[in-house]
Amino acid sequence: MIMKWRGRRVAGVGESGPHADAAWREQRRQAINQHAAATGRRRAAEAEQARRLVADFAREARERGLKAVALTARAYNGRATYRTGRTGWYVRPDRSLAVGTDGEFYILTVPASLRARFAGAAITPETPRLIVGEGARDGESMPLEALLRTRLDAGDDYP
Repeated sequence: MIMKWRGRRVAGVGESGPHADAAWREQRRQAINQHAAATGRRRAAEAEQARRLVADFAREARERGLKAVALTARAYNGRATYRTGRTGWYVRPDRSLAVGTDGEFYILTVPASLRARFAGAAITPETPRLIVGEGARDGESMPLEALLRTRLDAGDDYP
C-alpha cells in the first residue's frame, strides 16, 4: 500500500484493519521472544565463563598456598556479622564478596537476624557476573577477571 506523507509517496505498512493488527502483534511477539531467548543464551554463556574464572581462581589460590579464612556475612545494615560455616578468600576489601574453597562465588550480605547471631547465616553460592557491580555507582564496577587477579597478586596480605 502506498501512502502520501507531506505530499510525497511513501511505502505504507500494509493493510489496515483487525487482520493486519493481529499479524503485527504476532510479529512483535515473535521478535520479543527471539530477543529474550538470545539474551538468555548470552547470559548463560557469560555465567559459564564467570564460573570457570571463579573455579580457576580457587584452584590457583590453593596451588599458591593462599590461606583460606572462615567467611563471615554482614547484615544489610552493616551492623552485625555472622558466621557462615564456609571457608575461602575474600575478593573485595569490604569483604562483601568471596570465593569459597569449594570453587563457588558468594555474596556475603544477608538480612539481619537474631537466629543467625547464634546459629550462623546460611549463604548459598551465587551465579557470578563477568562485571562485578555492574549498574552500581561509578568506580564500583570491575571486571571479575581483574578482581580475581588483584586478589591473587595480593597474596595473604589482602585486607
